[in-house]
Amino acid sequence: MAPRKRGGGGSRGGLSFVFCCFNSNDHPEITYKLREDFALQSMEPALPMPGYDELDNMFSELVDELDLTEKHREAMFALPAEKKWQIYCSKKKEQEENKGATSWPEYYIDQLNAMAARKTLLALEKEDEEERNKTIESLKTALRTQPMRFVTRFIDLDGLTCILNFLKSMDYDTTESQIHTSLIGCIKALMNNSQGRAHVLAHSESINIIAQSLATENIKTKVAVLEIMGAVCLVPGGHRKILEAMLHYQRFACERTRFQTLINELDRSTGRYRDEVNLKTAIMSFINAVLSQGAGETSLEFRIHLRYEFLMLGIQPVIDKLRSHENSTLDRHLDYFEMLRNEDELALSKRFESVHIDTKSATQVFDLIRKKMNLTDAYPHFMSVLHHCLLMPHKRSGNTVQYWLLLDRIVQQMVLQNDKGHDPDIAPLENFNVKNVVKMLVNENEVKQWKEQAEKMRKEHHELQQRFEKKERECDAKTQEKEEMMQTLNKMKEKLEKESNEHKNVKQQVAELTARLHELNTNKLEGTVWMDVDDGRVFKILDLKDIEKTFSAYQRQQKEAEDDTLGSKKIKELSVIDGRRAQNCNILLSRLKLSNEEIKRAILTMDEHEDLPKDMLEQLLKFVPEKSDVDLLEEHKHELDRMAKPDRFLYEMSRINHYQQRLQSLYFKKKFAERIAEIKPKIEALTKASKEILHSKNLKQLLEVVLAFGNYMNKGQRGNAYGFKVSSLNKIADTKSSIDKNITLLHYLITILEKKYPKVLKFQDDLQSVSEAAKVNMTELEKDIGNLRSGLKSVESELDFQKKRPQELGDKFVSVVSQFIAVASFSFSDVEDSLAEAKELFLRAVKHFGEDAGKMQPDEFFGIFDQFLQSFTEAQQENENIRKRKEEEERRAKMEAQLKEQREKERKARKAKANGEEDGGEFDDLVSALRSGEVFDKDLSKMKRNRKRINVLNTDSSRERPVTKLNI
Repeated sequence: MAPRKRGGGGSRGGLSFVFCCFNSNDHPEITYKLREDFALQSMEPALPMPGYDELDNMFSELVDELDLTEKHREAMFALPAEKKWQIYCSKKKEQEENKGATSWPEYYIDQLNAMAARKTLLALEKEDEEERNKTIESLKTALRTQPMRFVTRFIDLDGLTCILNFLKSMDYDTTESQIHTSLIGCIKALMNNSQGRAHVLAHSESINIIAQSLATENIKTKVAVLEIMGAVCLVPGGHRKILEAMLHYQRFACERTRFQTLINELDRSTGRYRDEVNLKTAIMSFINAVLSQGAGETSLEFRIHLRYEFLMLGIQPVIDKLRSHENSTLDRHLDYFEMLRNEDELALSKRFESVHIDTKSATQVFDLIRKKMNLTDAYPHFMSVLHHCLLMPHKRSGNTVQYWLLLDRIVQQMVLQNDKGHDPDIAPLENFNVKNVVKMLVNENEVKQWKEQAEKMRKEHHELQQRFEKKERECDAKTQEKEEMMQTLNKMKEKLEKESNEHKNVKQQVAELTARLHELNTNKLEGTVWMDVDDGRVFKILDLKDIEKTFSAYQRQQKEAEDDTLGSKKIKELSVIDGRRAQNCNILLSRLKLSNEEIKRAILTMDEHEDLPKDMLEQLLKFVPEKSDVDLLEEHKHELDRMAKPDRFLYEMSRINHYQQRLQSLYFKKKFAERIAEIKPKIEALTKASKEILHSKNLKQLLEVVLAFGNYMNKGQRGNAYGFKVSSLNKIADTKSSIDKNITLLHYLITILEKKYPKVLKFQDDLQSVSEAAKVNMTELEKDIGNLRSGLKSVESELDFQKKRPQELGDKFVSVVSQFIAVASFSFSDVEDSLAEAKELFLRAVKHFGEDAGKMQPDEFFGIFDQFLQSFTEAQQENENIRKRKEEEERRAKMEAQLKEQREKERKARKAKANGEEDGGEFDDLVSALRSGEVFDKDLSKMKRNRKRINVLNTDSSRERPVTKLNI
């Protein structure tokens, strides 16, 4: 078979096939070239050579299969008869050797249909998946190497549709596999043939389905798809198909705007995308092809329109960031993009006779349009457009952007549409639903009404929410009290049962002692007057209540007669207490939002309705009436109506018996559960941490390893130690390696543990309570317990006092506090027992490690372990980072070696290409030139010359946006 070569000669022969796409309306053809020094291998044909006429017919069939141009067909037919026969026999022998099932298109089509029917990879073994991929790779090879009749037969049997159906029906796992990449490779191989390429471009869905493959995360597949689509842009009629495919992909991938995925992929710099230059190069080459080919070859308006779409998506800062890769091929594409942009902006500025147009400045753009429109017939219409723009909705929220989007699409359509009414881009209004905008305009008033109703409902909901929260607080307080009471009653029941036997014994002993005492008293009084006296008979006659009223230690205040002038008008508020104190009291009352009567009722009922929050009670304690205040207020009590609000409040509160003690008791009652809740976790942390330290086998093993390390390192000086202070644990992290100062003994210890004692690494899980125990200060904890004890005693004292005096109507102090004391006493007793147990365990833990129990406090002891745990975790992470960094360096070294090898292969390939030894089809050459940027060489050279000429002419001129510095 004659080798296939690219047409042309010399140093630019490699690009001659490319520019035929731009200068002709015919489909590009695969061209062949026979070198002058071409020589067939000497071989003896197995069959005798037929006659010349028969040989020409047989050779003509062979040439037809090679899909040659007319020029090269003539060159083949001009060969001597002996060489024709030699070529023919060589080809026939090759076909006989490759004859089999895999040489028929039907085999591959059946395989594709079977694979498509089996949509998922989940049920496949690894060998089955590899076999499927091997079959598809075999088809790709066949489409490149088999005779023309194979490709023709594959097309006639609708093989392309089978591939496209397989692509459409793939599940996620297949999409991310090598099978997807191989299927795209089959389409690329088919397009490497002129007949196959025409068939792919003529298919109604082929380019759209190929574009859908951009949704995969498989980078190789993305690159292959972008290379095909970029090359299709260079083929006549292919540019518009690509624009249609990208619009199709926008709907398929639910993009906000067209090309959004491409810019996102270009900007991705995390994970495997961080160093993925091939994908970024493929995207930039595709963008350049879309901008510069098709209508972009001649239409400045089209290029500016399409480029602005990319700029709106933020491509410029992404390009600036891509420069950091310092890749020559990628820089080539970036240079072309920026240079073409600068050329177009220069051409646009010439239309307005300006040096430069800053398209980012709305003011400059408007001034240029106004100057252009001034004194023209269109100027009134231009002003009309501006006036109506003022009346369009400008709100930031809602759907107002849709109106401006519609206006934008209409202007785009007008700018791009040519004289014949054709639009080089997909018509902007084709993909825009005008009905939706009209519907939004009609419903704008309804939306406003809905918003007003929603605001009204929101306010009502807020009020209901506040009321609900208040009731919820009351319920929570009652529920908490109930739960605490039930727990206490259960404990009381257990305690009472435990003490019942003791009580019986004590009762029996008391009875015995009483009997004996009675005998002693009787003996002592015998013969005296007291033997005949019985005071019980007097109690029945006396008025005991009158005696209590007359001689009670606490006399009730008698009410003063009301002043005759109470109804008179107030002339001026009377304030007898300190001004600053009165002001602060007034602020408190305004925040409390309760009347004096409501506050008084809340205090007497021990706040059964939860009207007084804890913070308000704390503030009320600061405004307890002092003796001097009470004396002054008593002097002016006949002027109660004239009193200022703070004075009246203090007067009313001073009328409550034992107001300060009641308030303190109420505050203690409300804070008791909170204080217990603060103390209990500290005691539990001490208890748990002590148990964990005592029983952790992994910690014991770790200490054993550390001791071995220390004895080995100190051998000959302080070796052969039997133990060490626990504080020495944290010195491990300070012992640095003599080889690498960043490595400490702790890093090395973790490495040894990972290799030799992997279970010991779990010792962190054994000591989960240590960090909390390290925060416990025993002195403060005992102080909190003491405060609770003294507070409880104060409440009990006040309860005893209140029990001895008559109860006023509505006073629930005795009943509420009695119930509270019963619950709180047992809760506090439980806390004291827990603290005693925690202290005992802590002392055991300290002695277990050989420390001085008298000097070591919990925060110090557990703090040592907590600090070691933190250092251990940090060192583990640092070891992991060092491991990853080492793996990354090895991976990069491997990649650099592969890249060096690849560059060497490319160098040899370029050398072979210069010597005319490269074999390949035209579409592959097109993709290769697009990938490397060679396809833009001609335009780049032209723009460089123009740029130099412009820089010479405009040495003294300045521009608002300087030309981007290019890596040329």
